[in-house]
Amino acid sequence: MLRSLYVLGPHSSGKHVMRRRPSQRDIARAAGISQPTVSIVLNGRADEYGIALETQDKVREAMRRLGYVPDVAGRSLRGGRNGLIGVHTFERVFPVGPDDYYHEFLVGIEEKAVEMGQDLVLFASTQRPDGTRSIYGAGTNRLRLADGAIILGLERNDDELVRLAREGFPFVFIGRRDIPGAHTPYVAADYAGAIAEVVEALSSAGHTRVGYLGLDGTLRRGPQEERREAFYQCAGRRGLEPDRPALMASEALTGAWLREVAASETTALVIEAFELADALAATALREGVRVPDDLSVVCLDLPPVSSPGWSHIAVPRRDMGARAVALLLGLLDGEVPADRHEIVPCDPLTGDTIAPPR
Repeated sequence: MLRSLYVLGPHSSGKHVMRRRPSQRDIARAAGISQPTVSIVLNGRADEYGIALETQDKVREAMRRLGYVPDVAGRSLRGGRNGLIGVHTFERVFPVGPDDYYHEFLVGIEEKAVEMGQDLVLFASTQRPDGTRSIYGAGTNRLRLADGAIILGLERNDDELVRLAREGFPFVFIGRRDIPGAHTPYVAADYAGAIAEVVEALSSAGHTRVGYLGLDGTLRRGPQEERREAFYQCAGRRGLEPDRPALMASEALTGAWLREVAASETTALVIEAFELADALAATALREGVRVPDDLSVVCLDLPPVSSPGWSHIAVPRRDMGARAVALLLGLLDGEVPADRHEIVPCDPLTGDTIAPPR
C-alpha cells in the first residue's frame, strides 16, 4: 500500500496550501503538545506510556486538519499496524521465478495476503556483497518496516532469528526451525506421515532392500535431516533393510555409481531432494537403467522435470505459504503464542515408479 510523499492541506488563512508533507513537528505545534508525545501516539504506544485520551484526540484532530498521512513505516493509531507483511529469505537469489522451488510458497503467501487485506514487502535490499542476505546488514532490523515477516529458504542464520525473537519482532518461518533459547514460530510439512506412506508402499510391493540417496554433509539442512530420520525410523518399524545413506551433491552422481546400485541387491531407491532426482533421471537415461523395471524410485520432494510421473510425495508449498500468513496475523492479534508450530499434511503419494522387485 504505497502512500504519497506529499499531500495538500488547508492553511488557516484559506489562501496558502502546504505543499510539503506535514511532519510530526507540525502536528505537535498544531496540537500544542511535544513532538515525542506525537511520536508515541503515532506508533500506537499511547496506552503503554499513559498518554491521556484527550491528548490522543488532539493528535488525531491536528492530523485531520493538516492532512497528515502516515508513511509506510508508521503505525496506525489503532492497534499499531500498517497492514504490511514482510517476506525475507537468506537465499542468494530471491525465489520469484515461476520455475523456482520457492515460487509456490510465494503464491500461497500472496493469495492469503490478498484475502486478508494485507500488502506484501519483499526485502530484496538485504543482500550483502557476497550474495548472502542479512536482516541486520545495515546494523538495524530492516524488517521493521512491516508489521511482521515471513522468512523462508534453506539458507539460515539462526543468530539473526534469535535476535529477532529477543527483540519481540513477530515472524513466522516456513520450515521446521527449532532453535534453543528462542521462540521460533513455524509452519512445516508433515514429512514423517508422508514418508510412512512411502515405506508402506515399497514394502507392499515386495521390496526388502532399499537404498537412500541424500545430499552430502555440507548441504544438509533441516528438511533433509527430518526426511532422513523419518525414513530410517519407518523402515525399521516395517522390517525393511535400508542401506546406509549415499550422500552426495547432484553433480557428483555418476553412471558408475548408478550401475553399481542397479546390479546390487538394492531394488528400490528413495531420493531425498529434487535436485538429486533430476540428476538421477538424467543419469539413468544415459546409462540405460530402466525405472522402475531395473530400479524402483520414490522422490521425497518434487519429481524430476524430465520424468514428472516418478513416484513422489507432494510438499504442500502453496498451503504452507498461506498458513504462514494466517499464523503471522494470529501472532500480531495476540491470538496464538509465540512458540506456535503448525504441521501441514503432505498430499498423498502419487506416480508410477514403484514396481515389484526385479
